[in-house]
Amino acid sequence: MQQNTILIFFVSSLALIAGIFIQTSTNNTVQENIIAPVVKINLPDVSGKPRDLTEWQGKILIINFWATWCPPCLKEIPEFIKLQDKFKDKNVQFIGIAVDDKQAVETYLQSNPVNYPMLIGEDKAIALSQQLGNIVNAVPFSLIINQQGQIIHRHPGELSSQKIIKIITPLL
Repeated sequence: MQQNTILIFFVSSLALIAGIFIQTSTNNTVQENIIAPVVKINLPDVSGKPRDLTEWQGKILIINFWATWCPPCLKEIPEFIKLQDKFKDKNVQFIGIAVDDKQAVETYLQSNPVNYPMLIGEDKAIALSQQLGNIVNAVPFSLIINQQGQIIHRHPGELSSQKIIKIITPLL
């Protein structure tokens, strides 16, 4: 009899833990689609000039946290350059935020120029990406922000051109 009670307690506990896990996973998925207000970003660009997100107010923003030592990050950049060219007249602006020091970014950009602003975040960029929803501390980490300044999509890991186009097309 005591063995049955222990078994029932064990199975019940396991079911409770599984239920909590499923609920947490479901909540995270649902939150992914909730429109959230954007946090203010004010960081220097490669030349040292302070840049603020309000500079691009009213545009669709694709903000990409990246690093020079991150292969998936470096793989995305040429695609972002193409998309920036394609959508520059449609109120779309890419912004890179480097989780790197200025020297590393300058060195990278000398041989790999980009057509969108690159901000230097250093260690602040890690905390900023976490504040903006990067719960797994992934690099690259991208945000898509609508014209009203609200985060409409968060993406840890490499973000494809097709996914970006699918998300921003209804906003154009």
